[in-house]
Amino acid sequence: MLSAVTYIARPEGPDAIDQLADTLSALVAGVAAGLVGDAVIVAGTAHDGVATVAEATGATLVVLPRAASPWMAGARVARRDWVLCLEAGDVPAEGWIRALDRFIGTARSGTALARLRRPHAGLPQRLIARGEGVIGAGRARAGDLVRRDTLLAGPGFSPRLKPRRLGARIERG
Repeated sequence: MLSAVTYIARPEGPDAIDQLADTLSALVAGVAAGLVGDAVIVAGTAHDGVATVAEATGATLVVLPRAASPWMAGARVARRDWVLCLEAGDVPAEGWIRALDRFIGTARSGTALARLRRPHAGLPQRLIARGEGVIGAGRARAGDLVRRDTLLAGPGFSPRLKPRRLGARIERG
C-alpha cells in the first residue's frame, strides 16, 4: 500500500480546488483496489476550500511551513512505506494501479525511487529526466513514487537516486 501526497501550491487560484478534486477523485480507484491506504493534502497556504475538501475525503491536511519540501511535509504524516507525490491537477492514467502495485510488490530493499511518465513534458523537462537517468535525481518531484524513509531523510536525495521508470503515466486534469 502507499500514501498519496497531493500538493496544492496556491489554493486561492481560480481552478485550484477543482484541480485538487480531479486528483483526489482519480485516487478513488486506487483505494478500491487496496493500493492507496491514505491521502495527504499539502497546501502552500491555509484555505477554507482545501480544508473542506480534506474533511470530505478523509485526507490529512498539512499547511506547508515556509521553505519546506511539500513531499517531506506530507511524508511526515503519511502512514505507508511508499509515498506517491502528486500536484493538484495530476491524474494518473489508465493502468496506474497495476503498474504501481507490481512495482511495490517487487521492489528490492535498495530501490527507493520510481517515476511515472509525463507525456507532454517540454524539452527542458525531457533533458532533465535523461540527465537524472544517468546521474540520479537530487530530489523528489510530482509523479514520483518514493520510499517514505527516503523522503524523511532530508530535502534532497543523498546519494542521488536513479529513478526507475514506470509504465504508468500522469495526465493533467
